[in-house]
This record gives sequence, structure tokens and C-alpha cells, in this order.
Amino acid sequence: MRARPISMEALVEELAEAIAAGPGDGWARVVVDGAPAAAPGELADRLAAPLRVRGRQVLRVSAGDFLRPASLRLEHGRTDPDVFYDDWLDVKGLLREVLEPLGPGGSGRVLPALWDSRIDRAFRLPYETLAPGGVLLLDGTLLLGRGLPVELSVHLWLSAGALERRTPESERWRLPAYDRYEQEVRPAETADVLVRADHPGRPAMREGDWNGGARRRRLGG
Repeated sequence: MRARPISMEALVEELAEAIAAGPGDGWARVVVDGAPAAAPGELADRLAAPLRVRGRQVLRVSAGDFLRPASLRLEHGRTDPDVFYDDWLDVKGLLREVLEPLGPGGSGRVLPALWDSRIDRAFRLPYETLAPGGVLLLDGTLLLGRGLPVELSVHLWLSAGALERRTPESERWRLPAYDRYEQEVRPAETADVLVRADHPGRPAMREGDWNGGARRRRLGG
């Protein structure tokens, strides 16, 4: 894939500008997808402030707070890559509590976190209301190809070598799941915006993303 080097600061500003250019009468659901080694949560966090500066209310949600209970998630063991791929994420809960309320005709009332996997019990957080024109920033891994309704998807892509080097020993059992994701979903082709993240702090953006306003039109700009 051809990509143009871009600083992290410029990447954040470019994404924020495009998201904020969307209409103000609905919600923009933005997913930042990538293996944990690519730090999708950090990019989502960095987008929040420039969007607020541009007058957009922002709600940050992490897919890691929408995992299924351990009794379901780990019933076939703690290190099964196929179960990690297929069964860890509570897709129905994420749809019901976050994405569908921010769709056409939705209420805007969102539960920002559902299940605390560290202690294996439900979070006790109040619902939050995101006003029309607000932006949901959802980060997570293995999120594309699940039919999640979003206005913009950003994928942080790592080469196989970089992914292997930057994945901690305790999580290397997940590598076959990421390989399966590459083969079955092809996130580099599926995502609206592709960012090469092999070198931390020195990303590169796929050539053609935003050119001609194609991606901006997807957001309604």
C-alpha cells in the first residue's frame, strides 16, 4: 500500500477536522480499531480535545469495557485465539447501549461502560446523553467486519513483524487471532482511513484517504 508520512499531531488535526465537518443534526460514530500494540485508545483520546475545540461534544467509549462475562468468555480456556476472536466482545451489548442510541431516530442516551472484566462484574455507571452533533470515539481491537454501524472507521495497521515485536509475551497467544483478522476481514481494505503504525510517533496515512473529499462525504460534509 502507498502511504504518506504524517506527524501524529497532523494526523489528529486532519481526522478531527474531517469529523467536525460533518452535519450537526445527527451523531458521528467513529471507531478507532487496531491491535493493542498499535494503541488505538491513545489516538481516540487525542482526538477528543481538538473536536471539543471545534464545538463538538465528545463521548469516549472503549470496546474493552464491553467484554462478555468470564464464564462465557473463558469457558474454553484463557488463551484460545479463536474464542478471543469470536466470543470475547459483547457485540449485542455494544449495539444496544452505545451504537444504536446514536443512530437515526436514536435517543442519544448511552451507557459508557458495561462490564468490568478486571473484577468480572457490571460497571455501575449512569447513562450519559450525547446531544445531536456529538461525536462518539470508540476504540478497540478486531472491531471491523462485525457490522457495527459507524460513520467513520480508522484502522491502525501493523506489519506482522511489528505486531509480533510489540506484543507482550503474555499476549502473544492472541497473534493467530490478528492473523485471522487480516485474512478474513482485511481491515486495511475495509477501513475508511488506514494508518500505518509500525513506527510509534511516525505514522503514515494511506494515499487517497480524504483526497477529493470522498471520506468527508461519508460523514455528510
